[in-house]
Amino acid sequence: MTVHFIGAGPGAADLITVRGRDLIAASPVCLFAGSIVSRDLLGYCPPGARIVDTAPLSLDEIEAEYVRAEAGGEDVARLHSGDLSVWSAVAEQVRRLEAHGIAYTMTPGVPAFAAAAAALGRELTLPALAQSLVLTRVSGRASPMPNAETLANFGATGATLAIHLAIHALPQIVAELTPLYGADCPVAIVVKASWPDERVVRGTLEDIEARVAENPIERTALIFVGRTLTADGFRESALYDAGYQRRFRGRDGL
Repeated sequence: MTVHFIGAGPGAADLITVRGRDLIAASPVCLFAGSIVSRDLLGYCPPGARIVDTAPLSLDEIEAEYVRAEAGGEDVARLHSGDLSVWSAVAEQVRRLEAHGIAYTMTPGVPAFAAAAAALGRELTLPALAQSLVLTRVSGRASPMPNAETLANFGATGATLAIHLAIHALPQIVAELTPLYGADCPVAIVVKASWPDERVVRGTLEDIEARVAENPIERTALIFVGRTLTADGFRESALYDAGYQRRFRGRDGL
């Protein structure tokens, strides 16, 4: 018996890896975070599968579901939104599985920031403008931020910021980042990336609060801040320059 942790992607049922889809189809038990994982993904479950929405469950109750499946020799497909590597709460589940000696695997998924960038039609890193993307959030009830991991510290680098789980803190974000990026710095908020009701709000640090106030956002939004969001006069990458010789190009004589 194995518990398969699967990054279920940002929302759209077809934005899941082939491996993830096939593991769902082969598992007689499926646990999914119903508050943030699309129910369309449950269409990949085999007929008669036991499907459990973990949104109302405690960690102890989720652990009990694993133990129950292990006793019955049934593989479990455990679906988490986006990718497992960030803000998935997988680590604490793995720790409990290891205590029980229950085997597990991890299958990556399409992260929310990637789906949101696709919705914007933008590359988040551009030559000589921003070559780093910072995935971060702000302190909340579920988990405080470490002291050194502040918007001010990250913003001082000039990197593109992808701020998760923070739409409630938009005034704080604007206040802390405006001195670093400038009031005219582009901001884009992607709501429910890849879902049927996906929505994009664009603006700057100066006017983004007013734009959001016109059509308030409650949750499931990702805030991008950075110059790459609207830049069009950036230099071209040397990667495809005609005079750039690289190992696999085979352009002898250049």
